[in-house]
Amino acid sequence: MKLQDIIDERYKIKSLLGEGGMAIVYLADDLITRKEVAVKIIKEDTMKNPVNLTRFEREARTAASLNHQNIVRVINIGTYEGRPYMVNEFIKGQTLRDVLNVRGKFSVIEACDIMYQLTSAALHAHQHGVIHRDIKPQNVYISSDSTIKLGDFGIATFQNNSRVTRSEVVVGSVHYLAPEISQGNKPNIASDIYALGITFFELLTGKVPFDDETPINVALKHIREKMPSVRKLNSKVPPYVEKIINKACEKNPSNRYKSALDMRKDIDRILRDPSLINKKSFFQKLFGKK
Repeated sequence: MKLQDIIDERYKIKSLLGEGGMAIVYLADDLITRKEVAVKIIKEDTMKNPVNLTRFEREARTAASLNHQNIVRVINIGTYEGRPYMVNEFIKGQTLRDVLNVRGKFSVIEACDIMYQLTSAALHAHQHGVIHRDIKPQNVYISSDSTIKLGDFGIATFQNNSRVTRSEVVVGSVHYLAPEISQGNKPNIASDIYALGITFFELLTGKVPFDDETPINVALKHIREKMPSVRKLNSKVPPYVEKIINKACEKNPSNRYKSALDMRKDIDRILRDPSLINKKSFFQKLFGKK
């Protein structure tokens, strides 16, 4: 793609936004709506691999089926000179990973606000039969008005997808991968909830709970080792928040939250009652002090 190229007589390329292993993302002007958009188009080399082409097309189809304020919106999908593309809303902001790299971690109330919005996005996807499979800070965007947007549905799958091979199952970022997925089980709501819990942990500590030199060792730690205490890494985290994270990250999927809605309800309690975070405010409320 070149600057000033116009795709389908509508999207005028302005600049390069980024490049991944599979696709290139450009900033473009929508000549009809007069708004800036992000045009994601598969690379010519990568589309030669049928697997890559299938994943890109699945991402476009899956994301386009979802309409929620906390999910990056797909405006249009099509083909340009034989290459599939999708047009997304342009997020003027950063990813959670970008912010973590600079700040190190978020405050408890900030992390809870982020997770409330992120669980809302996951809930909407799950209600429409979509399992994201790759929830992590790199795939979560913060817009200029602090709205959280879940994106990158490249390896998402549908709950009713009965055809799942082992190579398809063990896909995703190993630091956020539920133990049952590493063991060859089918992705489901519980595995997304596990990734939500790991993300919550990282927002509060700046670290993932399990790390090692090789992906296999990381996966084994998810399977075998006890979840580290988030409060040992961040003393400002109250026990109530640690309980939420630990429940989301139970080794046994049946012991986790049954839905993203249940997890969101517990997070909402904190946002509605800050005394669950601030012990001092709790005692002030108890003794009637201001």
